[in-house]
Amino acid sequence: MLDVTARAIEGLLFAADRPLSIEEICDLTGSGADTVTQAIGRIRASLEDEGHAMILQEAAGTWRMVSDPAIGATVAQLYEERRPGRLSRAAVETLAVIAYNQPCTRAAIEAIRGVNCDSAVKSLLERSLIRICGRQETPGRPLTYSTTEGFLNYFGLDDIDHLPRRREIEELIGSEGAADGADLFSS
Repeated sequence: MLDVTARAIEGLLFAADRPLSIEEICDLTGSGADTVTQAIGRIRASLEDEGHAMILQEAAGTWRMVSDPAIGATVAQLYEERRPGRLSRAAVETLAVIAYNQPCTRAAIEAIRGVNCDSAVKSLLERSLIRICGRQETPGRPLTYSTTEGFLNYFGLDDIDHLPRRREIEELIGSEGAADGADLFSS
C-alpha cells in the first residue's frame, strides 16, 4: 500500500489534464523534490507489480498517468470521435526539418523540402507542436521556429537530444531510402 504522499501524487497525476513537472507536484503537495521523486518511483513500481491498467509516463521532464499501451486499442475506442486528425505527410516532413534544424526559418524549411510550407507550419502551430522562437538576424528578420514541450510529449521524448540520429534513421529506412530522407539533416 502506498503512503499518504504517494497516494496524493497518484491522485494528482490521475486527475490532471496535462503532464505535471516535479516542481508543480512539489508546490501542490508541499513536499520536496526528493520526496516526490521517490514517491513517483513507488507509484510506478506499484502499478507495474500489481498489473494495473495505468502506468506513469515521463516526457520532457514532466509526468502523467496513462493507460498501459497493452490495452490502448480498447481505451482508444472511447476517444474515436474526439481524436485529432493525423498529421499530413507535409506536416510530418516540416516538423522533422524544424526538429533537426531548429531554430529554423520558413525559407530554410522550403529550401530543404523544395515546396511551400505555409499550410504545414500553420497546422503545427495550431497543434502547439512548434512555436515562433524569435527572428533571424538577417535582412527582413524572418521568424524562426522551434519545437515545443508539446512536441516532446507527442513523441514521448524527454529531451530534443533523444531524437534518433542520422545513422539510426538510415539503418531503419535502409541505404536506398537514406538518400531520400537525408536532406532533413541539413539546413
